[in-house]
Amino acid sequence: MQLIILTPEKELYKGEITSVKVPGTRGQFEILKGHAPIVSSLGKGVVRVLDKSGARVEINILKGFVEVLRSEVSILVQVPKAE
Repeated sequence: MQLIILTPEKELYKGEITSVKVPGTRGQFEILKGHAPIVSSLGKGVVRVLDKSGARVEINILKGFVEVLRSEVSILVQVPKAE
């Protein structure tokens, strides 16, 4: 699957992944290959990415949206400001 994670300011992640866990507003859920098409709102939490090589990436978010269409996952988020 292809994943892209964007904020209004920049691209946070782009690449081939095995899975991604997201903090949905009604609870966390995982997206795997073959996931049904979906658009969902996201709440405060951590987006956890497992890439093709087995490396893990975690991104803290405040809120956002996820869209799954075919083998592409797009996540648009607002992240905490760096202090």
